[in-house]
Amino acid sequence: MAHTICIANQKGGVGKTTTAVNLAASLAISEKRTLIVDCDPQGNATTGLGIDKTANKSNLYHGMLGESDLESILADTEIEYLKAIPSNIELIGFEVEMMSHDGRELALKNLLSKAFDMFEYIILDCPPSLSLLTVNALTASNYLLIPLQCEFYALEGLGQLLQTVKHIRRSLNPELKIAGILLTMYDKRTNLSVQVAEDAAKYFNNLLFKTIVPRNVRLGEAPSFGKPIMLYDAASIGAKSYISLAMEIISMAGKGFPASTI
Repeated sequence: MAHTICIANQKGGVGKTTTAVNLAASLAISEKRTLIVDCDPQGNATTGLGIDKTANKSNLYHGMLGESDLESILADTEIEYLKAIPSNIELIGFEVEMMSHDGRELALKNLLSKAFDMFEYIILDCPPSLSLLTVNALTASNYLLIPLQCEFYALEGLGQLLQTVKHIRRSLNPELKIAGILLTMYDKRTNLSVQVAEDAAKYFNNLLFKTIVPRNVRLGEAPSFGKPIMLYDAASIGAKSYISLAMEIISMAGKGFPASTI
């Protein structure tokens, strides 16, 4: 049964897609059968893996509406153990078309029902909002990973996300746990990064991953070449950070993820 991990934070620019793509790639490079699902209509995870958003006739949108089955929307990547379900701007239509449907929060979980036995890890990249797409991703997941950028207002909005998690636990997915909070865009040269890291440790110490992702130019460049950082520059600190995160995740999965305290 796959460990399904949702990467979510309704704030934009916190490193959700960077984390989703590079965590998935790192798990696959570690020879773990991995699927990444691009749940964002912007399709940045899709292009970040070198997949043409316009090339596939069927994508996540068609799968969630029941027009295409799982096998027909799976896309290959450059990494042997990594498959992807791509997305594009069509996905915006999902919320409009499904808004009045019963069970609309379960569309993604139903689509992935076969995938849970095909893969060891499923990584879901979410849009920067608490939309129906994000609710679908949280409902389909075992775990939530929250990227938290080490910048001003980093903790703003986190309470709203955690309230959404509690609501989904009560009404849709009682198995949902918080895998952890990942500090991103850390710059040890700035007082602000240090302060945010200290505040996060104070409030969420038991949920912080040991890995901290620093600011790294190569991490920012890699998506424009359609490559995960470990295929673009394996020696970079960004690549080493996401390999470290993958090792943490694999270790936690082997021992059993800790119970969430929030």
